[in-house]
Amino acid sequence: MLPKFLLADNSQETPDTIFVVHNEEPKFIVESDIEDFWSNQVVHWYSDKPDSEALIKQLLEDAEEYLEAEFENQENLFDDEEND
Repeated sequence: MLPKFLLADNSQETPDTIFVVHNEEPKFIVESDIEDFWSNQVVHWYSDKPDSEALIKQLLEDAEEYLEAEFENQENLFDDEEND
């Protein structure tokens, strides 16, 4: 079973862009600035776009929370490696 969210990048083509992939329905990819999730954001829908703006807003907030938690976890892992 795939996780709800995945991170992706294409550092050779767009080094300042991060992609957050939502694997559950409705499926979509958020393309955004790596430093500011809400900057230059584009949502690519692979499922039908929901009619509910409230649902879309919640899905994007969930994606941002996931991204922030992943970045924090990566920092903690790097800190742990440096301390070993």
